[in-house]
Amino acid sequence: MYIRRLHSTSTKLCSNQSALELLAPAKTADIGIEAIRHGADAVYIGAPQFGARQAAGNSLEDIQRLVEYAHQFEAKIYVTVNTIFYDSELSQVEQMIRELYDMGVDALIVQDMSLKKMDLPPIPLHGSTQMDNRTPEKVRFLSEQGFEQVVLARELSLEEIRAIHEANPQTKLEVFVHGALCVSLSGQCYASEAIFGRSANRGECAQICRMEFDLEDEKGNILLHKKHLLSLKDLCQIDALEDLAEAGASSFKIEGRLKDAAYVKNVTAAYSQALDVLVAKHPDKFRRASKGRVELKFQPDVRKSFNRGFTHYFLYGRNADIFSFDTPKALGEPVGRVKEVYTDSFVVNSKVQFANGDGLCFFDKPGKLYGFRINKAIGERLYPLEMPRMLRRGNQIYRNYDKRFDDILAHESAERYIPVDVTIDRIGEEFVLTMTDGEYTAELHVPYEAELARTHQSENIERQFSKLGNTPFRLRSFRILYKKNYFIPSSLLTEWRRTIVEKMKNEECRMKNENDSSSLHSSRSTLHDNLSLTYLGNVSNHLSRSFYQDRGFQHIEPAFELSHQQGVPVMFCKHCIRYALGWCYKRQNFMTDVPSQLFLRLENGKRFALEFDCKACMMKVIY
Repeated sequence: MYIRRLHSTSTKLCSNQSALELLAPAKTADIGIEAIRHGADAVYIGAPQFGARQAAGNSLEDIQRLVEYAHQFEAKIYVTVNTIFYDSELSQVEQMIRELYDMGVDALIVQDMSLKKMDLPPIPLHGSTQMDNRTPEKVRFLSEQGFEQVVLARELSLEEIRAIHEANPQTKLEVFVHGALCVSLSGQCYASEAIFGRSANRGECAQICRMEFDLEDEKGNILLHKKHLLSLKDLCQIDALEDLAEAGASSFKIEGRLKDAAYVKNVTAAYSQALDVLVAKHPDKFRRASKGRVELKFQPDVRKSFNRGFTHYFLYGRNADIFSFDTPKALGEPVGRVKEVYTDSFVVNSKVQFANGDGLCFFDKPGKLYGFRINKAIGERLYPLEMPRMLRRGNQIYRNYDKRFDDILAHESAERYIPVDVTIDRIGEEFVLTMTDGEYTAELHVPYEAELARTHQSENIERQFSKLGNTPFRLRSFRILYKKNYFIPSSLLTEWRRTIVEKMKNEECRMKNENDSSSLHSSRSTLHDNLSLTYLGNVSNHLSRSFYQDRGFQHIEPAFELSHQQGVPVMFCKHCIRYALGWCYKRQNFMTDVPSQLFLRLENGKRFALEFDCKACMMKVIY
C-alpha cells in the first residue's frame, strides 16, 4: 500500500482573488473550536500570560488542541501576546513564544518591540491595535520591521483605511467589525493605571469609560449628573463588509475574548454568512481564507447577543450615534412598546414571540435602565417575576435575553465539514482509491487479489466509505469505476477508508506553508522625522529601548506605567463630549456661550480635565 499526494488547481491560487478572513475571539479553546465550527477563518486566543485580557489566558495544551482542530480546515490560530513587558519578564516571554511556535501557532498579535531584539523562531508577527496604527506611515514602519498583518485603530474612516492600503498594498490589514469599543485610542489609555494602578497595556483595564461621571464647569457647577459620558455603543459593521473589503481590509475581527460561547457562536455565524454572500457576489475578486462548509441549526442574529446598541463609529464620518450616556449595559433588540399596564402584568404591542424566562428592559423618563425577567408569557401579555414599578404605557421594551434562542445555542448548533469526492478503480493487480476536496487529492494504491462476488457489492462499498462522521470530511459523491463485481471485505474497506482519510488530514498534504520566510527581519527605517518618543511609545524594558535606539531615536521616555507622569492626557478620544451635547463650534455652528473648561468627576471624587483639540477633532482626558 502506498500514497501519492496530488494537488489540483486551487481557487486559492488565483492571483486576482483577495482572501477574506473572519477572525473570531476565544476565551477558551472550546470556544475557539465553536468559532471555527460556526464559520471563522481564524481565531485569536490569549497566551498563558501577557495578553491584553488578563482574565482570558489559556494553557499551552489547550492552545495546541485548538491549533490541531483549526488546521483541519486551514483556519489559523493567532495568539495574543500584546501587553508591554518589564525587564524581569523578557526571558519568560521568549521561552513561551518558542513553545507556541513549536506547536504550530500561525502568528502572534503583539505590541512590545522588545520581541524584535529577541532570538525568536520565525513566527509571523501581527501588529496589535495597541500599537496605535492610524496612518500609512505607521503601517509602513511596521511592515518594514517584518509585521505581516496590522490591526488598525477602530476610529478610522473608510477613506483612511483605503489610504493606508494604497500606501501599503503588501501588508494585510485587520479591522474590527463587531463588539465593544474603547473610547480612547487603543494603547493610549492610561486612566485605569493612573487611578487604580491597573494598566490597560498590561491587560488589567478597570473600564473607567463605563463608569458614571458628573460633567462640571470650571466653577464646579454640575451640568450633567451621573451619566456614562465616556461609554460608547457597540460596533456593528455587518452591512459594511463590502465597503471594507473594497477599501483594502482583508481580516474582519470580532471583539470579545471575554465573551461566552453563545455570543461567539451567534456573532461568528452571522458574519460568516455575510462574508459568504459577499464572496458569492464577487467570486472573481474575493474568497474565504479557510475551507469547509458550515451548516447551522439556527438563524443567527447579532441583535440577540450582548450589545449596547450598534454604531458604525467613524467609518462613514463623524456622527452623533456613537455614544450611550444612559447605560453601559446590554439593551438587546427592540421588541415593541407597552400598550397596557396592570398590577401583575402588561401588554406589549409586538410581533415577536415571547417565552417564559426572557429578559426585558426599558428606560424610564429620566433615562434610567430597568431590567426584569418574564415569569409567564401569554401572547402579548407578559407576567414579570416582579412587576417593575416605573413601567408606563408607551415605554419602548428591549429584549436582552431570548430564552428560546439561548437554549438553541446551549446545544450543538453548527457542523463544519469538507465535502469530498471518492472513487475506487481496479488497475492491473491494484485497487486505486482517490479522495479529493477540489483542491487536494490523495491517492491510495493497494495490491490485492480480488475475487468476484456472488451478490452486488456497490452498496456496501459506498456505505463503508460514507462513514466519515469522526473526521472533518463528508462524502459528496462516490463512484466505482471498474465494471466487475469484486468482493472486498468490509474490514478491509474500513482500513482503506481510514488510511486515505489520515492522508487527507495530514498537514503536509492539506496546508501550504505560507510562512517559510522569517517575519523577524529588521529594518533601520524610522517612523517619522522627530526621533523622540514620549510616554505614548509604551517603552517599558531595555530591549524595546534598544530597538528604537537602533533606528535613530535619541530621546525615549519610559512608559506611563513606569513614570506615572502628572498632568498629561490619560485618554485620547475621537468621541467628543462637546460634539455629543451639540456644543461643537467647528461642525455644528453652535453660537451660544459654553463653559470654557469642562471636567469629568467620578463618584469617588477623582476629577479629569477635558481638553479639545478641534483641529485634530480629538478630545483629551487629563488627570
